[in-house]
Parts: sequence; C-alpha cells; structure tokens
Amino acid sequence: MTKPLSRWFAGSLLTASLTLTAGLGVAHAEDKVPAYRETRLGLYVSASEAYYLLQGDPRAVLIDVRDPVEIKFTGFAEPTDIHVPWVIADGRHFDTEARTWPMVRNPNFTAEVSERLEALGVGEDDPVIVMCRSGATRSAPAADVITELGYDRVYSVNDGFEGGKLAEGDSRGVRAVNGWRNSGLPWSYEIDPAVAWQPAD
Repeated sequence: MTKPLSRWFAGSLLTASLTLTAGLGVAHAEDKVPAYRETRLGLYVSASEAYYLLQGDPRAVLIDVRDPVEIKFTGFAEPTDIHVPWVIADGRHFDTEARTWPMVRNPNFTAEVSERLEALGVGEDDPVIVMCRSGATRSAPAADVITELGYDRVYSVNDGFEGGKLAEGDSRGVRAVNGWRNSGLPWSYEIDPAVAWQPAD
C-alpha cells in the first residue's frame, strides 16, 4: 500500500514515538483511560495526534466506524482510508420509548474491515487508527476486533470526530471541544466514493 507523498510529514519525530512502548502524548492502559474506552492493546491517540501519525507514516491508515447517516450530517475526515460502521441505525424499527431508531451491530463488520485492510495491503505492524464520534463506545470495541485479526498497532481516537460537549454557555451540550472537526484538521461533507461504506446485498 502506498500513500500520496503529501501524506508524508518529513522529519517527524512523532512517528517514532507513537509505538507500542513509548509515545508522545499517547495514553496507555495504565494511564487510567476510562473503562468504556479501554482497548486490548491500550493504545490511544487524540484526533490531532492521529493526524500527525497519518502525516508521518505513509503506512498508517484511518478507519471511520460511524454510521453513514451520522457522517452525512456531521462530516468526514478527509484522510479516511476505510469506512465500515460498527453499528447501523435500524430504520425498520422505531423505538417509541426512546423516541428514535435503534442502533444495531453491523453483523458484517469483521469480514468487511478485514477485506478492506487486505485490499490496501495493510501489514500486521502498520498503524491502524480507529475513529468514531467521541472515542467512547464504538472505536474501542472495533479496535479490539481489528486486533483479533492480527494487527498489533491499533489505536483508538479518544476524542473522536466530533469531540466532547461544551459544559456551559448558550451552546452547552454541543460537541465542540477537541475531536477531529474542532481541531482544525481537514474534513468535508463530501465523501470519497472509493472509501464510503456500501452494505452487502
């Protein structure tokens, strides 16, 4: 797998430091990561750190595991290499009590993400970065599944695409703290057709 030269961040020391044993700003399991974000490998990066890793290592790949409808209305990180949702909105069954459509596990996640990784020629020791909305309940379990496929440098983006919520002010509750979209990183509402997830028939 090769990446465009523009993805190369010449002279970056961050790449060398984002490894299993050491890290510049990378949290490991022993750094008291909240339980719902813990992964088997204990590797975490912020959105900004993920971007610099992608720039510094042409072998690194970014996987977005959000639902397509969510991406349609919130945007997509431009360097995304793979889009396979961890869960999908079930439009067939409206939940009257919750007043919304339930999210159901993508039954084909493992096979789909494995196929995409193989198609890109991702090696077992290449950095694989997994991102969801806020780094909570999707990127971590998805990272563990990818680890089970034999990849040993799988990172969960701990602030996700949208980041955290504002705690006060008129916009309290809006996701506008950190995250890919709020960190000045490249994103767009336009989705690369070659990357966009398309469900199996």
